[in-house]
Amino acid sequence: MEPEDLTDPDLKAAIAASLRDLHDNGADPVDEPQQNVVDLTAESDDDEVIPVFPKSKSVIGSDTDADEDGGDVEDEDNEDEDLKRAIALSLQDSEDTEKNSPDPSHGNKEHGPPPETESSAADRAPSQPSGLLGLNRKQMEEERLARIAKRKADDVEAIDHRQAKYSKNESNQLARQSSSGLVSTEYASKIGVPQARYESAKSKPDLPNPSRTPAVQFPKGVVKKTYAHYRPRTGDDITIEEVFQSSDLELAVLSSFLWDMEWLFSKIDTKRTRFLLVMQAKDELTKRQYEAETASMSNLRLCFPPMEGQVNCMHSKLMLLFHPRYLRIVGPTANLTPYDWGEMGGVMENSAFLIDLPRKATTTAVGSKTAFEEDLVYFLRASTLHDNIISRFDEYDFSQTSHIMLVHTIGGSHTGNAWRRTGYCGLGRAVNALGLRTSKPINIDFVTSSIGSLTDEFLRSIYLASQGDDGITDFTLRTSKTFPARNPNDTDQLIHKNTAEEWKDRFRVYFPSQTTIEQSQGGPDCAGTICFQSRWYESPKFPRHVLRDCKSRRPGLLMHNKILFMRPDEPIRLPNNALCQGWAYVGSANLSESAWGRLVQDKTTKQPKLNCRNWECGVLVPVLDRADSSDKVSNNISGKGANESADMLDVFKGTVPVPMTVPGQRYGPGLKPWFF
Repeated sequence: MEPEDLTDPDLKAAIAASLRDLHDNGADPVDEPQQNVVDLTAESDDDEVIPVFPKSKSVIGSDTDADEDGGDVEDEDNEDEDLKRAIALSLQDSEDTEKNSPDPSHGNKEHGPPPETESSAADRAPSQPSGLLGLNRKQMEEERLARIAKRKADDVEAIDHRQAKYSKNESNQLARQSSSGLVSTEYASKIGVPQARYESAKSKPDLPNPSRTPAVQFPKGVVKKTYAHYRPRTGDDITIEEVFQSSDLELAVLSSFLWDMEWLFSKIDTKRTRFLLVMQAKDELTKRQYEAETASMSNLRLCFPPMEGQVNCMHSKLMLLFHPRYLRIVGPTANLTPYDWGEMGGVMENSAFLIDLPRKATTTAVGSKTAFEEDLVYFLRASTLHDNIISRFDEYDFSQTSHIMLVHTIGGSHTGNAWRRTGYCGLGRAVNALGLRTSKPINIDFVTSSIGSLTDEFLRSIYLASQGDDGITDFTLRTSKTFPARNPNDTDQLIHKNTAEEWKDRFRVYFPSQTTIEQSQGGPDCAGTICFQSRWYESPKFPRHVLRDCKSRRPGLLMHNKILFMRPDEPIRLPNNALCQGWAYVGSANLSESAWGRLVQDKTTKQPKLNCRNWECGVLVPVLDRADSSDKVSNNISGKGANESADMLDVFKGTVPVPMTVPGQRYGPGLKPWFF
């Protein structure tokens, strides 16, 4: 170690942490229990659930220092023996961990260990909390020592144990290369990328790729597929580095269900950027554990959305990326793991919505808010994100969000008027707010990575919401004892028992078959986040006729996308005479009642109450004024249902990349879904 290393603030902080471990008695800091700031499960007569926000637990203030405080280590810089002992212990712990780690007897070795199962992790009962998803003081110290050594030594692998773990095979070595994705033709054929397709795409890119250089690139919003290693760039994909644009990233508000902290912090300059991580923690013990483990990190704070009662999963993946000149909002379907962002062998794909909002020239006059901004604030306040972050929205221009809507699910029970704003009721409200409501038949193609216990009633509720219904029609169809029944929203309107019955011919669900998973590049061992239970499929109430095999348009990739494609039989004319050819929801919500909620009758008030078990977030993106595809919409219609054809989703070209091949094969004898 060089003498000048002792002045490095990261190293000093790491050494201080180790020395405190050596001299302390092992007592962990104990914080006072945090007050339950939002009760979304209590039944209430109030119109809305009113959240109350703490002032310190989940805030990264604008005056937070980006660098860690090194004041505690000034008296320890010259204690060479303690320094050597601390470093030796840290490295020894790392070596012991690697030596004692069992070598997995299963899994595709070419692509590394399989990702954790989302459904099993969500259902896991809280017990003794483990480390913050692998983020602990000794690991952080090791990583910082490795970064110091990387600047000083030519042979990085001898010291950087993190890189060694990812470099055990040829696939993972290539996965750590630059995001250009260019590999040899020989290796491309080895992993299943057709040679002719690879070479032609390499020499003739369709569109310019997004850039890592910070700039307002997507002022009106865009949907991209996640990049996959060893696959050609075609202009409609994006890497995690291009999402973060980390060179001037000041504050990153990140949400995820699954986390790989080591990988995440390798993508962002942790000295420059401050972090607020929105995480799942069902019980208070886990929250206190996570807070204690990150207490020494002055540039990182945690936020825990309320998960009382029936709420079991914080599944939102929303990102807020604050740059000096703009705010980037990202609504991905991907977790913050290398698998989901196309690394570790490039076996998985996802989708992401992005929009860049420029900073206003002046913030003295606050204009009217768009519906997108209002719903974003509503969702973040329910999540208990601190107001000093939300108030920063006034610094940015949201005017280009007037044509899109945020669609979210807030975990808990919602009464009064609050049930209309979230879940599938919120989806219907969003459709109506954009002027896209229709009483005519529509067509739905839903690609999902997880399927719940579907029923005819649930799929009908999603169909009605996609027409612009706020949930009350579905609620009436399920609760009324006589028909026709009067619509509670409009007593002059009658709801007939056969309302929306046409959904059965117009709703398709895309989920991979056992064969598709087995023939994928990653294989079954990499499909742990693609979930469906056989007992649901075999239930007599399960609508099997809607299922289609889901295969990626990039052959061999597993799919973790969650997209609802809606197409009307005829374009919908908006008040400004623009034509809407269809719209898509892109976000975290799979096709399940947990993700979208269920509207029931409150036993006490006899009024509607929406129960939601998950936190979810996505964006509704309309396809406007595409005259070149209007004929295709009409030509694809035949009789009472839309024909399934290879071009039936072409109206989304240039707006939302369609990840799956269509038409999808129906399930039947010889073809069964993937069960996990």
